[in-house]
Amino acid sequence: MFDTLSERLRGALGNLTGRGRVSEADVDAALREIRLSLLEADVNFRVVKDFVGRLRERAVGADIIGSLTAGQQVVKIVNEELVALLSAGDRTFHLSGSPAVVLLVGLQGSGKTTSAAKLARQIVKLGRRPLLVAADPYRPAAADQLETLGKSIDIPVYRAPVGTSVVDIARGGIDAARRLVRDTVILDTAGRLTIDEALMAEIAAVSAAVRPIETLLVVDAMTGQEAVAVAQAFAAALPVTGLVLTKIDGDARGGAALSISAVTGLPVKFIGTGEKTDALEIFHPDRLAGRILGMGDILTLVERAQEVVDEKQALKMQEKLRKAQFTLEDFLDQLQQVQKMGPIGQIMKMIPGMGDMAKEAEKAVERGDLRRTEAIIRAMTPRERRNPDVLNASRRRRIATGSGTNLPDVNKLVKQFAEMQKLMKQLSGRGGSGRRGMPAGMRGRR
Repeated sequence: MFDTLSERLRGALGNLTGRGRVSEADVDAALREIRLSLLEADVNFRVVKDFVGRLRERAVGADIIGSLTAGQQVVKIVNEELVALLSAGDRTFHLSGSPAVVLLVGLQGSGKTTSAAKLARQIVKLGRRPLLVAADPYRPAAADQLETLGKSIDIPVYRAPVGTSVVDIARGGIDAARRLVRDTVILDTAGRLTIDEALMAEIAAVSAAVRPIETLLVVDAMTGQEAVAVAQAFAAALPVTGLVLTKIDGDARGGAALSISAVTGLPVKFIGTGEKTDALEIFHPDRLAGRILGMGDILTLVERAQEVVDEKQALKMQEKLRKAQFTLEDFLDQLQQVQKMGPIGQIMKMIPGMGDMAKEAEKAVERGDLRRTEAIIRAMTPRERRNPDVLNASRRRRIATGSGTNLPDVNKLVKQFAEMQKLMKQLSGRGGSGRRGMPAGMRGRR
């Protein structure tokens, strides 16, 4: 979502860090570019004005102009102010009560139902036992969708008979949670295409009846400034405790994500980064600011890795790398592990300094490079994967045919892997001639 904004901001700041001392005029030029970048990203103009004003006050008033590290200090100030811009309100996700009730509200199409399932999965990680409640009696497919999502993550869904009022559905869901010994209830309420008084009155009645500990407004981040107006309207009618920003992985300009908390004072508590039920992240302003400015987000990357990588497997792989015994079988396994962590472009942006390579990585996925690599390795026999030296011309032709690729593709992969093995030997200190420098799978072939 922030690709264009990120590129523009990095360019503006790069002009400062790329030179030695900077003048006040240099800072003003960078701030003009930052202001234009934010406005083009659909950030609220009052937010932009205040943000740039604070930047200039700190950058020019901090006695850094002319110093050797002025550029780096301005970048630090921009990062701090961006974090402050995103940090409104209490972002703690509260779960208390017997059961704890979480009310999800928002317009139709904002992603409430999917977010309910994602949130339930997050709550399971906290050691709790959630129950999903289909509290949208107007859209028949909503309850079916929630039930399907519930089955996919092994979480029960409460459905009331047709004709039951929304308030009675909510109360029935809480009673069901007590019977089923479920300590958290997530209410997926009805939405509308636009805000209307009937919708607000109905949701207000549900809120008064069940007294939720959290009332989360689900907002489509791709709707721009309209998302801010929606948040203001809901906050005026309900005791909204926080926001869930969905479709943060989309191709919109991202202004809503940067404006909404500053304008409404409501904290963003979660962000949706994809369609799958595991694509919901706890919102960390410093991490998002780091991604936008190209500084990476190592903490989120580590958290994702911990979810998909087995610790014993990781230690085993570490030992193989240390001893330069890494094979094509291991490479295939690592490729699959990385893909489980999310879109490759997202992952690249989390690695400091790799943000500029994210687009190239995404293009590689679009071209089918990863699928082609996986197909080539899968077309090999176990012996060929462990020891690519046996891949003569006839074997390579067979692999190309079996993988639906061509001979140059196979040759390219084998060559790249050989270069990678050579580098691993050098890094492990086992380089040089002789049998000691060979990976275990290649010994005894002579």
